[in-house]
Amino acid sequence: MSMNMTPGKLAGLKAVSDKRGVIAAAAMDQRGSLKKSLAKEKGVAEVPDSALIEFKELVTEVLTKHASAILLDPEFGLPASKRRNGKGLLLAYEKTGYDAALPGRLPDLLDLWSVRRLKEAGADCIKILLYYTPYEKSHINDHKHAWTERIGDECVAHDIPFFLELVGYAVHGEDEKSAAYAKRKPDIVTGSMEEFGKERYQVDVLKVEVPIQMEFVAGTRAFKGEQAYTRKEALDHFRLAASSTHKPFIYLSAGVSNPVFIETLELANESGAPYNGVLCGRATWKDGIAIYAKQGAKAFEAWLNTTGVENIENVNKALKAAHSWHDKVNVPALV
Repeated sequence: MSMNMTPGKLAGLKAVSDKRGVIAAAAMDQRGSLKKSLAKEKGVAEVPDSALIEFKELVTEVLTKHASAILLDPEFGLPASKRRNGKGLLLAYEKTGYDAALPGRLPDLLDLWSVRRLKEAGADCIKILLYYTPYEKSHINDHKHAWTERIGDECVAHDIPFFLELVGYAVHGEDEKSAAYAKRKPDIVTGSMEEFGKERYQVDVLKVEVPIQMEFVAGTRAFKGEQAYTRKEALDHFRLAASSTHKPFIYLSAGVSNPVFIETLELANESGAPYNGVLCGRATWKDGIAIYAKQGAKAFEAWLNTTGVENIENVNKALKAAHSWHDKVNVPALV
């Protein structure tokens, strides 16, 4: 089934994609986690907002030369959005993190922003992060479903693409880095993709985790000795998750290292899953946090121009096997 797409949504998707219709985007919308990481590496209690702004500017200026778009946040990322080398812009609409005191990792939107305002700030697409698992209590998921419907309708009203980022979590007491959670993850990813591919949510692109944990896949370079799946089972999980939706979908890097993310994409390619690109953040710039914190902006810029560029080019090479979202969209002509 092909999606029908309005002119504004189509223009927004094209703005963040390469000529093939593959989304090869960099992600730099981290806020709370980045602030904590910078402070830890610097050995201080807190870093000023100006450090986040400068970090985002440097990443954007260097990496967008090798990406189709950049994902930023409107809180600290707008100065960086002016330095994106003419590439597409996705802006995040959600508050960073979640209230750990409340059950269910409930989402919230930025107080002073709306889809209208994000579009006025230059966004080609809107991105929302939602922590979600089909195993959560039904009243909590119902809250999340209604919340997502509102955002979908808001994006329809302003004719701008809606990217929904889905991140799973454990509700059965397992450690999320354990083999027990790894075995449950394929169902979490597949079930989430199936749910939010429904038309009622008006999602244009699903930004999803890969349906496996690489360190538990036997026979991979990332394997650490404890098996949750064979290589064949891992490939089957990629195929099953991909078959659960007709929507365009892209993979997130989920904080893994660049070599692990590249091997992950190689596995996705081997499976034949028709994914449509990536929004890749920490797998390209994470190792530069310590450089920036300890050696300053100039050293970080030099690192980005060498190792950072090498990291993103590794991703771009792996993306040669990605599929065009043009195949999933029903338009008279794509030029």
